[in-house]
Amino acid sequence: MNAPEPKGSFKQVGTRPIRPDGVEKVTGKAIFGTDYKAANMLHGAIVRCPHPHARIKSIDTSKAEAVPGVKAVVTGADFPAIDDVMVRTGEVASSTLDLAINIMAKDTAYYDGHAVAAIAALTRQAAIEAARLIEVDYEVLPHVIDINDAFAADAPKIKESIETAGLAEGEEGRPNASLKFPSVKGDPDAAMAGAAHKVSGHYSLKPVHQGYIEPHAAVATWKADGKLDIWCSSQGAFDVRGLTAGVLHLDIGSIRVMPLEIGGGFGGKTTIYLEPVAALLSKKSGRPVRFVMTREEVFRATGPAAGGEIDITLGADADGNIVAADIEFQYSSGAFAGADTWAGVMHSVNHYAIENFKVVGWNVLCNMPKHAAYRAPGAPQINFAVESAVNDLADKMGMDPIDLRLKNAVKPGATGPMGNQLGEIGLVECLEAAKAHPHYSAPLGPNQARGVACGSWMNYGGPSTAAVSLADDGSVLVTEGNPDIGGSRASMALMAAETFGIPYEKVSVTIADTSSIGYSMVTGGSRTTYATGIAVIEASKGVIEILRDRAAKMWECDVSEVEWGEGEAICTGGENKGKTFPLTEIAAKAGATGGPIAFENGVNPLQHLPGYGVHICDVEVDKETGNVSIARYTAVQDVGKAIHPSYVEGQMQGGAVQGIGWALNEAYIYNKDGRLDNAGFLDYRIPVASDMPMIDTVMVEKANPGHPYGVKGVGEVPIVPPLAAVGTAVSRAVGKPMRSLPITPDKVQASLNGG
Repeated sequence: MNAPEPKGSFKQVGTRPIRPDGVEKVTGKAIFGTDYKAANMLHGAIVRCPHPHARIKSIDTSKAEAVPGVKAVVTGADFPAIDDVMVRTGEVASSTLDLAINIMAKDTAYYDGHAVAAIAALTRQAAIEAARLIEVDYEVLPHVIDINDAFAADAPKIKESIETAGLAEGEEGRPNASLKFPSVKGDPDAAMAGAAHKVSGHYSLKPVHQGYIEPHAAVATWKADGKLDIWCSSQGAFDVRGLTAGVLHLDIGSIRVMPLEIGGGFGGKTTIYLEPVAALLSKKSGRPVRFVMTREEVFRATGPAAGGEIDITLGADADGNIVAADIEFQYSSGAFAGADTWAGVMHSVNHYAIENFKVVGWNVLCNMPKHAAYRAPGAPQINFAVESAVNDLADKMGMDPIDLRLKNAVKPGATGPMGNQLGEIGLVECLEAAKAHPHYSAPLGPNQARGVACGSWMNYGGPSTAAVSLADDGSVLVTEGNPDIGGSRASMALMAAETFGIPYEKVSVTIADTSSIGYSMVTGGSRTTYATGIAVIEASKGVIEILRDRAAKMWECDVSEVEWGEGEAICTGGENKGKTFPLTEIAAKAGATGGPIAFENGVNPLQHLPGYGVHICDVEVDKETGNVSIARYTAVQDVGKAIHPSYVEGQMQGGAVQGIGWALNEAYIYNKDGRLDNAGFLDYRIPVASDMPMIDTVMVEKANPGHPYGVKGVGEVPIVPPLAAVGTAVSRAVGKPMRSLPITPDKVQASLNGG
C-alpha cells in the first residue's frame, strides 16, 4: 500500500466538521436499543439466581404460566444441545458452550444474577409478576469471589471440567485456573542477579464495569418462515448474528440483525446476553419479544473487566537500562475461561526494549459473571504494576521518570518484546512531548503530587466491508457495517470526501443490517477507522474508476486518457484535452452511460501498528478526609493521523476519565454471601464532569504507512496509562506506595495514619 500523503496536503481529513448523527441524538430522536418497539410485541423478564453458586435441582413454571397475559416461558432446557466450538467475540475467541450457559444456566448457576428462566407476557408488569412465581429449588454450593481465594491450591472447584491449559509436563495446576500463559526471553534470572538496582511490588485490582449508560436491550421475532430478525444495541451486528446462530444452532444466513444506535459499549457490548432468550420466547409465542435490562441486571449479569493480582520485579544496570523483568499475575475471568490473560502478557513489557524477561499469566475462574472486554482488555491492569514499578525504579536511581523511559523505550522498526514488528511507532516522540509540556515542569501546590506513566495497545485490523454509490445528483452514499460508537460516521465521510475530492457535506453514511452489506468485524480493538476506513477508501476508488470509464465513453476516448482530481474527471489527451466532467454531471447521465454507479469492497488489512501514550497526572490529597482529587491532567498520544481531531481528543479524554475512575473509585463489591452489593451507579461511582479538570491533549501525528491517510487506532490506548499515573501521584502525596486499586479515601487515611 502506498505511503500516506503528507498531512498538509489534505483538504477534508484533519478537519472538524459537525458530527452527522449529532442533531438526532441531542434532540432525542435517535433510536437506541431501549427505544425500539415492534408491532404486537411481548415484554420479557428474566429470573435470576440469588446465590453465587448453586445446583438447580428443579424449576416449576406452572404458576407463572397461569398468570393472565403470559404467552411463553423458557429455561435452560429449551436451549439446544450444541458442540463446544470456539467462535470470535470481538478481538478474541470464546466457547459457544460457555456463551450459551452464561446466557441461561442449565444444571448449575455460577454467580449471583445468573439467568435461570425467562417469561414473555403482554405487559412488562405481567412478566415481572410471573417471574416471581417461578419456583426454583437450589442446592447452594461453596463459592469463591476473590482471586486469591479462587487461586488457592485448596480452593473449592467451580467446575469439575476445568483443566489448566499451558502447564509444563508434570506441572501441577490449580483448581480454578483455566490457563497458564508464560512468555520468556533471554536469561531473566541471570540478568536480574546482575542488576545494580531492583524494585519489587505486589499490585491488586478489582473487577470494574465499563460504565456504559444505555442498558442491554434487544427485540427478536422468529418469523413463520423460520428466519429470525433481531434489533439490538451492539458493537457488532455481525457478531450478534454469528453468536446467536452458534448458541441456537441455526444457519447464520437465517438471522438478520438490525443495529440500532448504541449508548456506550467500551467492549462490554461485543457479546450477547438477551438475543437468544428473546428469540426462543418469540418462537414459542409467535410474536416479537422485547427485553431491556435494569441497571441492577446489567451489573449482576453482564461482564465486568478482569480483576488482577500482580507480582513484579524489575532490574536495571547502573546507567538505567532495564535489564530484567520478572512478572507473574492472575486475572479473574468470572465463571468461564477468559482471554485477557494473553493480552496482559503481551502488553506487560510491550513498550520497553528489555532483553531478558519472564512473564507468566494465569486465568482464574471465580463465581462472577463471565467477564467481558473493556477498552484495551487486559492492558490497564498489568500496566498499573509495570509503570508503577518503573516510577519506583526512577525514584530509587534518582532519575527523571521520563528520562528513564526514553532510555528504555522501543524504537521505530524494532521487533517488540513479544516478537511483533513495531513499524513507525511514536513512543519516543510522545515521551519527548510530555517532557516538553508545561504541565511536566509546573510547580505543585500544597498536598499535591505528580505521577507519569506510559502505555500501549496493539491495535488491530481485521475484516470490514463498505459500499459506495452515487445518487443522480452526485451525492455520495457510503454504506458500512460497523456501529458508530466513536465517531466513525464522520470519519468515513471525511475519508470518502478526501478520496473523491468533494466537500464533506456531499457524503452520507449509513450503517446497514447484516443482510445489506458484507461482513464487518466488531467496532472494537481500535480497528474501525483503520480497517473500515480502508474499505471505504478502496470502494471510493472503485467508484472513481467507474466514473473515469463513464467520462471516457462520453468523450469517446480511451480511459487511460482520463484522470480524476478534485471531484471531476479530466481529459488528458485527444481533442477533448483539458476538458472536465464534474462528478455531478457524470452521475446525472449514469442511466445513459451504463447504469447505476456503485462499488462494494471487502478488506482484511493487517498493517495496523500499536499505539502509545504518555499521561501526566497531578493529584491533591485532603489529609483530613483522605479524598483524592485530580488537580491537572495531560494525555499525550501517538495517533497516526487524526481524521477528525475533535473525536480523537474526545477518545483521549474519555479513556483518561475511565482510567481515573478505575484508579480512585470503581470496584465490584461482593458481600460474604457472594452477592453484589453495589449493583447501580449510586453505589458504583463513576467519575462525573464535576470530578474532573479539563484534560489537556497532545496529539503526536506519526503516520501509519499501512493506511492511505496514516491512520492508527486511538480508542484504547488512553485507558492504559492512567492507573499508574494516578497511583504514583497519590503514592507520592501520602509518602507510601498505594498498590491496591481503587485508592479510596479509607485506604488513603489508613496510609496517612501509619496503616
